[in-house]
Amino acid sequence: MLYVKLVLLILMCGSFVSLLNSPSIHHDDEHLTQSSAEVPRVSYEPDDTRYVSDVTVDWPKISKAMQLVAGAEHGGGGARVALLNFDDSEVQQWRTVLPRTAAAVARLERAGSNVTWEHLYPEWIDEEELYHAPTCPDLPEPAVDADGDGEEVAVFDVVAVKLPCRRGGSWDEVAPRDGDVWLYRPDADALRRDLALPVGSCRLAMPFSALAEPHVAPAAPPRREAYATILHSEELYACGALVAAQSIRMASASGAPSEPERDMVALVDETISARHRGALEAAGWKVRAIRRVRNPRAAADAYNEWNYSKFWLWSLTEYDRVVFLDADLLVQRPMAPLFAMPEVSATANHGTLFNSGVMVVEPCGCTLRLLMDHIADIDSYNGGDQGYLNEVFSWWHRLPSHANYMKHFWEGDSGERLAAARRAVLAAEPAVALAVHFVGMKPWFCFRDYDCNWNSPQLRQFASDEAHARWWRAHDAMPAALQGFCLLDERQKALLRWDAAEARAANFSDGHWRVPIADPRRNICATAAGDGEAAAACVEREIKNRRVEGNRVTTSYAKLIDNF
Repeated sequence: MLYVKLVLLILMCGSFVSLLNSPSIHHDDEHLTQSSAEVPRVSYEPDDTRYVSDVTVDWPKISKAMQLVAGAEHGGGGARVALLNFDDSEVQQWRTVLPRTAAAVARLERAGSNVTWEHLYPEWIDEEELYHAPTCPDLPEPAVDADGDGEEVAVFDVVAVKLPCRRGGSWDEVAPRDGDVWLYRPDADALRRDLALPVGSCRLAMPFSALAEPHVAPAAPPRREAYATILHSEELYACGALVAAQSIRMASASGAPSEPERDMVALVDETISARHRGALEAAGWKVRAIRRVRNPRAAADAYNEWNYSKFWLWSLTEYDRVVFLDADLLVQRPMAPLFAMPEVSATANHGTLFNSGVMVVEPCGCTLRLLMDHIADIDSYNGGDQGYLNEVFSWWHRLPSHANYMKHFWEGDSGERLAAARRAVLAAEPAVALAVHFVGMKPWFCFRDYDCNWNSPQLRQFASDEAHARWWRAHDAMPAALQGFCLLDERQKALLRWDAAEARAANFSDGHWRVPIADPRRNICATAAGDGEAAAACVEREIKNRRVEGNRVTTSYAKLIDNF
C-alpha cells in the first residue's frame, strides 16, 4: 500500500505541475516565459547557431501588443500573422495563447551554392548594356505555410520575428517598448522600394540610362535631405570644399525647376580655423563642428590618421537622407537622382568593394554607435574609412560609375584610346558624368595652366586637362574673396617647378613641361594673404638635388621634401 500511495502521489504532483504550466491557464501570467533554446529548432539547421535567440518569449506582453493591432485593424477581431524564426513548439504556443489570430509560419530557405559574393558583386558589369544586360542570381522567396486552420494566407497584418540579438528597429513605434517586445509600423513604400532594388551590386540600383534623362522629382511629401562633406585638414581640402559647393549650386541650377533646394552641411573638426569656417559658410555650407576620430591603426601624421571622422555623417539625424561627397569632387550634373537611393548606395571600387567618395547614407544614432563602438576591433582592408565601411556595409547598392567618375586612366592603353576616353567622359558637352573624382594631385595644387599630374611618372595615370579645365571654371565662378583660399604656398610652387624640370629632362612625349606658366598665383604669397605672417615666408624657394618622398596621391603635398 505504501508503494501504491507513493506512485499516486507522484502522478498527482505531475498532473498539478502540468496544469500550472498550461498556456490556457497562464496566458495572463506576467511571468510565464518559454526559452527557445530548450525546444527543437525548425527554422534553421541544427548546427547553424546564427539565428538562435536567447530572448525568451513573453506571451502576456505579446498578447498585449497583438490586442493593439487587432483593435486598430480589425475592431477587436483576430489578425493575420506571419511567424519567422519561431520553432514548432512556439508556433503551437502562439496559436494556443492567441487563438483568434491566423498564424502562419514563414521560412527562409538557403541560397544556392552557386550564389557567391563574386556572383553578387562582380568587379565589372556592362553599365551601358552594349553587349548584355547585367543579371543577378535568383534568391529563394520566403515560403509561407498554411495557418492553423489549413488556409492559405497571402497578406499579413503582422510579421512577428524572433531576433537573435537585442537591437531595436528603426521604424515608427506603434506602442512603447515593453521588455523585449517591440511593436512597429513599417513604411510600406520604403520597404517596397528597398525590396524592388536588385540584389547586392550585380545589377545597377539606378539604370545607367537614367543619368541621361532629366530627373523628375516624385510627387511625394518633401523629405529632409542634404549634401555633406567632411574637413579634417584645411591645408589640403578647404579649397576643394569651396569649389565643390560652387559646383553643386551650378549643377542644381541646370536641373529641373521643381527640384527642392537641399542643405549643404560641412562637418569640420577642431583643426579648421575660424577663418576657414567663415569661408565655408560664405560658400553655402552649413558648418557643423565635430570631434575628430582617430584611426587607431594609422601612423602619426599619415593621410588616414583622422579619416574615421567620416562616421559622424550618421549623426545628421535631422535629415532622412544624405549624399556624401569627398571634398575633391566636382559636381557636373544634378545629383538629385541619388536621393532616391537607399543606404548604402555607392559606385564600385574594385572586386566586391565600393568607393566611399560618394555615398548615399541614412543618418541614424544606432548606426553611429555601431561604427564608433567597433573602431578598435574592425580591420580596414586599406587602413582607412573606406575599408572599414565596406566591412560594416557588405550589402550595398551599386550606382553607375558616372555618379563618381574616377579620373584614372590605365597606362596600358594606347595614347589614342586614352585620349578618346578623356574626351568621351571629361570633355563632353553637356557633361555626362554626375561628379568627377580628382584622384592624384588635386587641381588646386597645380598651376591652372595644365594638369600637373602629367609631369610625374607615378601620377600620369590621373592626368586630364579636360577635367582640370572644368574644375577651374567652377573655381572662377566663385567670389574673388573665396578664390583667395586656393593660393599656392612656396613649397608647392617649388615642387611643381621640380616636377616640370624632371619631365623636361625625361623628355615626356606629352610635352606639357613646355607650357609657359601664366597662372597669376605664381606671384601671390599665400602666407601673407592668409594670416599675415612675415613676408620672409614668401621668398621664392628652389629644390636642388632633393629627393621627392612620399606617396603624393594620398599624403600631404606640403611635406614631401626632406629638410625643406
